[in-house]
Amino acid sequence: MGASSSTDNKASAEKREVENLAASTGALPLLQRSFSNLVDSETNVVSLQSLRQCFSLSYNATISEGQTVPDSFPRLLEHLGSSVVDLFFVPEKGGLSWVDFVRGYVKCCGRMSASMSFNTLLRVYLATAREAGLSLKLDFESDEADCKINGSLLPVDVLTLLWMCWTMSWDGRTKSSEGKGCLFLPDISHLILSAVVSCADSENNLNVWDADACGLEVELPVGKFLTWALTTVPTLTESLALFVNARLHNSSSVEDRSEPSNSTAADDSETKVHESTLLTRGRAWAISLTCRNAISEEILGLCFPCNSHETIENILYRSSHHGKGLNRFWSNIEGYHAPLLIIVSASCGDSHEGSSSERKWIIGAILQQGFENRDTFYGSSGNLFAISPVFHAFSSSGKEKNFVYSHLHPTGRYEPHPRPVGIGFGGTIGNERIFLDEDFAKITIRHHAADKTYQPGSLIPNQGFLPVEATITEVEAWGLGGKRAKEIQGSYKKREELFTEQRRKVDLKTFASWEDSPEKMMMDMMSDPNGVRREER
Repeated sequence: MGASSSTDNKASAEKREVENLAASTGALPLLQRSFSNLVDSETNVVSLQSLRQCFSLSYNATISEGQTVPDSFPRLLEHLGSSVVDLFFVPEKGGLSWVDFVRGYVKCCGRMSASMSFNTLLRVYLATAREAGLSLKLDFESDEADCKINGSLLPVDVLTLLWMCWTMSWDGRTKSSEGKGCLFLPDISHLILSAVVSCADSENNLNVWDADACGLEVELPVGKFLTWALTTVPTLTESLALFVNARLHNSSSVEDRSEPSNSTAADDSETKVHESTLLTRGRAWAISLTCRNAISEEILGLCFPCNSHETIENILYRSSHHGKGLNRFWSNIEGYHAPLLIIVSASCGDSHEGSSSERKWIIGAILQQGFENRDTFYGSSGNLFAISPVFHAFSSSGKEKNFVYSHLHPTGRYEPHPRPVGIGFGGTIGNERIFLDEDFAKITIRHHAADKTYQPGSLIPNQGFLPVEATITEVEAWGLGGKRAKEIQGSYKKREELFTEQRRKVDLKTFASWEDSPEKMMMDMMSDPNGVRREER
């Protein structure tokens, strides 16, 4: 009796512990619904076969935006679900009890440090690659979640890892992966080159302008790669939790999941929209991986939109469509008092001797509260991005608050020392880290030493210390405030149009009689210009 009671108390305490850990993630109700749907009513356990089927992942077709899809990648995806189950959902007796089921979820998606989350993600990647017959130079010293990882990664390994994370996010957000849908893979060469530049030996003189990111034969030490991932793409690990939660939600849903997905047609139209803009899905995804707030969700909505119309509505300004110049820009973004993403593409000559080739690059910035017409810097926070050819993110340094400067021509007043007209980010007035002139013809990039607002780093490869002037080819502004911000801007524009119309109108009642009309006044002045006239007071 005493031994049995002790065993029951231990089991009960273990159950409470794992349930509390699951509850801290907010997933306990989901786990309860999913377990009740998957459990065998006779044995009261979940079989591994049914759980593997729940996590199975395959697509009828794969579309790539940029890089060629390796033949091994579809095979990798086929083993992803079973690897997740085998790694975390370990049964004690033939099947998964409730405690085993919840414990497996906590191991996979529970609250943990960022370094442990990346360890977990790499463990999933390694196990999946081995099941798919791929060879990786990675090795875990133990089965502990925070154990040390040894080895290195090739750029092609980074590609498949990032694409695996993208696929898990695609699966969780589009709900089109029941073995019937079409998978879209973005161009992420800018992220791969970022990892290579940050992790490879400095002795490798890499020409990022012409490099084939996936074809590089350089080894990236896994320790340096983890450091790069923690600083550059800190939310990458959330894709695993999103995938697991989405699959468990599907298992507990009463919908018929055997029907083919109909999202492929919508995906095609959305892809065409992104192909014509600077903000491709791969670039939007990279930017979203640097954020941990509501802005990240808005940007992810651009990566995985429900339809192309929502994507188009988020574009507030495109210089190729609305026309270049600060005035055109202002007429489209005025009244939008919500976070904005500005993207600029430019080209400049190669600084090397005897070279006349042009270098094309893309940079960006996120503002938290939109633009204002001021002759001083303003803003509460922001981020700068080197987007292409190499991706890097520069958040606030906390030292200064010169986040953004946007100044139109002064109206109706004299200024002995007029401030520059244009848009700037960081630095000081006249010495901005980024500055777009009023015609959107040229952009100036200065060394980070001139800026204490944003973190240091090069916005373009081989930037150097001297200012770089380049020709602007395109400017885009994307709204990140959701439908509400767009509605408020629409109301603001309607009010401005109403005020403008009212100022143009003339009150005809004022000139209803000939004696009060301006025509009679002019005729009297012409007939007798020296006549004395009484001034009405």
